[in-house]
Amino acid sequence: MKFAKMHGAGNDYVYVDCFQQVVHNPSALAVEVSDRHFGIGSDGLILIMPSQVADVRMRMFNADGSEAEMCGNGVRCVAKYAYDHGLVASRQISVETGAGVLALQLFTNPDNRVEKVRVNMGKPRLSRGEIPMTGPPDEQAIHLAVEVLDRTFHVTCVSMGNPHAVIFVDNVEEFPVGKYGPVLEKHPLFPNRTNVEFVEIVSRTELRQRTWERGAGETLACGTGSSAVTVAAVLNGHCERTLVNHLLGGDLEMEWAEDGHIYMTGPAVQVFEGDYSPR
Repeated sequence: MKFAKMHGAGNDYVYVDCFQQVVHNPSALAVEVSDRHFGIGSDGLILIMPSQVADVRMRMFNADGSEAEMCGNGVRCVAKYAYDHGLVASRQISVETGAGVLALQLFTNPDNRVEKVRVNMGKPRLSRGEIPMTGPPDEQAIHLAVEVLDRTFHVTCVSMGNPHAVIFVDNVEEFPVGKYGPVLEKHPLFPNRTNVEFVEIVSRTELRQRTWERGAGETLACGTGSSAVTVAAVLNGHCERTLVNHLLGGDLEMEWAEDGHIYMTGPAVQVFEGDYSPR
């Protein structure tokens, strides 16, 4: 199997070109290739596929084999792979995801290789039924008190096609993400589990984020999470609608525009290509 290892702000995946190849059991393959000791090493597996409704289609599988709706960092790398490998010719492309069809703008270097991508992440969904959460389906969960282990957190919940729970903390660098993240991920409020973002407010236009990603554990970045964090920061009165989010793996430029859509701009990097023989 030919593959590419790519990352967006350190959020790394194994990418397989399914225009040329067939993957029969992607869930099992995701677990295998994600292993950082006995596999390739990644946060999961992303398949780049033909689409009937867009230029390309992506399917994303977490490191535990579960399929997720979307990945903001991953979709930027899908766009880079598609352009750099000649699957698309335009710098304005569409990608079909489990969260809908997204529009992407590609920025190339002097060698005509994509190095940065702007993604229209769509409109945030705020009702419990859309996220999904338990409770009244039309109700929003903004600054909601939730008891977890020995603490009470105030959580703002957003769907960007996948569920997110955003918590603002004083010092994100020292926060015990590994203690509270997995418990919140599987909290009874979230029937499909949830991604969890822990966020420090730096200024009206700057944030710092750490992410406990559903099915993958702590990752260096999360694009859908950064989008959800932008919405939560605005709704809670912490930030302006345009900001820079500092993640462990790099920075993302975020905007909650007047049209209601979230726009995310960030890097897309290919680390290496190779051949892999599934066990």
